[in-house]
Amino acid sequence: MKYGYIRVSSKSQEQNTSLQSQREAVKTAGAEIIVEEIYTGGTVKDRPEFVKLISLLKEGDELIVVKLDRFARTVSEGSILAKQLYDSGITLNILNMGKIENSGIGALLLNVMLCFAQYEKDMINERCREGRIIARQNPKYRDGRPKKFHREQINLALSLLDEGKSYRTVSEMTGISKSTMIRAKKKITSDTEL
Repeated sequence: MKYGYIRVSSKSQEQNTSLQSQREAVKTAGAEIIVEEIYTGGTVKDRPEFVKLISLLKEGDELIVVKLDRFARTVSEGSILAKQLYDSGITLNILNMGKIENSGIGALLLNVMLCFAQYEKDMINERCREGRIIARQNPKYRDGRPKKFHREQINLALSLLDEGKSYRTVSEMTGISKSTMIRAKKKITSDTEL
């Protein structure tokens, strides 16, 4: 059986053509079953759909991925995974490289390409880190996502709680979740204790 594995790294990529183009590529290569995943961070082992797929593969099956970084992003992860597949008699087909044979030259080619993939990932991380350092020099820069509610909205919610209204009622009135109100209340309490 030929299995295709496709993935994107974020919900926003799911909406563009990346997932669709991967789907078409593995289908054209003969994938009979296609497993899709939206994956945001972590290691190869953190991809639940991929892990399930690997556990389904049997001797004689073929795993098809569009590019090497869909399979693995580090040398160690890729080497371990490839060995696991080879030992089980499973063919690895990386479309932009071709079928990777279970041989010395196949292992060499895979490891060299994994080194490039890991280098590329490391360079992206380094550029992001440098960008954050530069951005933090701007006094208006703030890490993390923007606050959903203004201070006045939080204060209103807290004053409603002080009047004796329940978290549920205040949440329905303001749209502010109970956990946000609890965090705001704790922050005020800790600030006044100082």
